[in-house]
Amino acid sequence: MISASFDYLAAAMWDPRFQLAVAAAALAGLVRGFAGFGSALVYVPLIAAVYNPKVAAATILMIDFVGSAPFATREFFRCEWRQVIPMTIATAVALPFGALILLSMDAIILRWLIAATIVVFLIPMAVGWRYAGQSNLPLTIGVGLFSGLATGAVQMGGPAVVLYWLGTTKNFRTLRSNMMVLFMLANVMALGTLFVHGVVSLEMEQLAVALALPFFGGVALGVLFFQGASDRSYRHVANVVVAVAALISLPIFDGTIR
Repeated sequence: MISASFDYLAAAMWDPRFQLAVAAAALAGLVRGFAGFGSALVYVPLIAAVYNPKVAAATILMIDFVGSAPFATREFFRCEWRQVIPMTIATAVALPFGALILLSMDAIILRWLIAATIVVFLIPMAVGWRYAGQSNLPLTIGVGLFSGLATGAVQMGGPAVVLYWLGTTKNFRTLRSNMMVLFMLANVMALGTLFVHGVVSLEMEQLAVALALPFFGGVALGVLFFQGASDRSYRHVANVVVAVAALISLPIFDGTIR
């Protein structure tokens, strides 16, 4: 069985699509290292176009977990649990329903949904809009439910939380800890859901390992680029890359990508 799965990986690496996937993973990592966000907004639409949305979802969750867990667990003692717990519970409630969308929706329709989700998040990110007000339980639950639905369906629940939490506090150290812990917990829940439904397989794990190498290489390179960039320019470049990734991943360009 293990030999057969390695045969699968070897065959996958000879597949011309794998070279495109490597480039997509490296680009997503570059954006993450350069801007500190946006890897899923680049990775998911491109890998969904190269393979399919399920492959994109499963592999980004595994790659992201490996990269974030060692750092997020350190934040358990620094985060503000009264903010994290209700958001996590709301996310957990909605996430399985989002996963049902991923599992049951036609792949082409889902890819259009992924592109639409990126546009919804990219516009406020590009213009610098964020929620301005006090954190309150009903709104926290609402954002958590939306985030869980988006995470389960297209692995893009993070931006909604970021836009909300950025406007509720000026303590960015605590905010960073809150987001790192929440996103790691959501990642674990999403992975568990896909595992239960049989999406996460040994072959998928091996593909994730293969794509993790260019992803983390891109992260390292992005960090180097970030050191010489201004605050305005690095956000602008990241937003442009995300927009271009969403555009070229649209189903109408399948003849070019595949």
